[in-house]
Amino acid sequence: MGSEPGVVIMGTKSSFSARVSGSASLRYGLATAAVLIALLLSTAVNPLVGDRAVYFLLLPAVAFAAWYCGIGPCVLAVALGLAGMMYGALTTLHAFRAPTVPESVLLLAFLCSSIMVAAMAETRRRHNDTLVKAQGELESRVQERTADLDCANQNLRKLSARLLQLQDDERRRIARELHDSVGQMLAALNMNLSAVRADIERLSKTANALADSENLVHEMTSEVRTISHLLHPPLLDEAGLSSALRWYVDGFSLRSKIKVDLDLPDDFGRLSRESETAIFRVIQECLTNIHRHAGSPIAKIRLRQRDHQVFVEVADKGKGIPLEKQQELTANGTPGVGIRGMRERLRQLGGTLEIESNGTGTVVVVRLPVNAIPSQSNPVEVADPSPAAA
Repeated sequence: MGSEPGVVIMGTKSSFSARVSGSASLRYGLATAAVLIALLLSTAVNPLVGDRAVYFLLLPAVAFAAWYCGIGPCVLAVALGLAGMMYGALTTLHAFRAPTVPESVLLLAFLCSSIMVAAMAETRRRHNDTLVKAQGELESRVQERTADLDCANQNLRKLSARLLQLQDDERRRIARELHDSVGQMLAALNMNLSAVRADIERLSKTANALADSENLVHEMTSEVRTISHLLHPPLLDEAGLSSALRWYVDGFSLRSKIKVDLDLPDDFGRLSRESETAIFRVIQECLTNIHRHAGSPIAKIRLRQRDHQVFVEVADKGKGIPLEKQQELTANGTPGVGIRGMRERLRQLGGTLEIESNGTGTVVVVRLPVNAIPSQSNPVEVADPSPAAA
């Protein structure tokens, strides 16, 4: 017999029973009040229906005490009900005579009914306690599994961020190696060939071969420079995002024949290295997609800073993304490698990427928080951007 009865209606605790179960004095008081109300009602209706009405009024009071107040208050309600019937309703007030046989049968029937009601309420309470305990254990297990899943997701995010960082570092290393070693050797070879060409210019066949070799060397030098800059433009580290974007857009427009409008404020300033790299790669991927798939003659790039955020918008006037492809990107969440890479880069930095497309073009909107902006360095001018930058 617990000190706080579990009161259940249709398998769930009501707010009333929850308040009652928190106070023992309230439970006993409610049980006593229910019995007293039943006795008063039976006294009031006695001239109309007779003495037997007390049984029909006291039994609901006992059921109320058993159901809402617990086994202790129920026992008190039964005792008070028996006393009230024996010395109030069945006999004349203050005439302490023994009940007759019919009255004793009625009292016994009332007592048995009360015991049955109390037993049913106690059985339901214990069953409810078992269910509540099982529910608590289940919720505890769910919380543990949820914590394990959150930990696994966090480890996966850290691994993704580390992979992206290693990729950028490797690109930067390869770009420097190509520029510092292979580029220098090709320049030396070009000078040697030029010297040899000057010595044997009188030999026309040899001179033609040397001229072809020089042209090949120039093309190889341009290709190496293009690869080096595309892997990781040196301007991105030296002069910042503004200079690197202008250099890249000029080269892209010259080679792809797509007119690109770059709307970039003169006082845009420097961002963190990770933010500048992410924005540059996103714009690079967008222009590549416009060149390969959109069929648009123009493109517009717009960058702004406000409210500690960087806003990037890349728009074109092409044929847009097909409807079934948009539904696949929205419903299945399985975008292509390029879109997945852009979103993953931005997510690692707390940013977002949105794509809107219809039959008249596509707009890519990027929002990236600006956590820290280093001191602005002097811009580095590029006199002759490589046309192969696209």
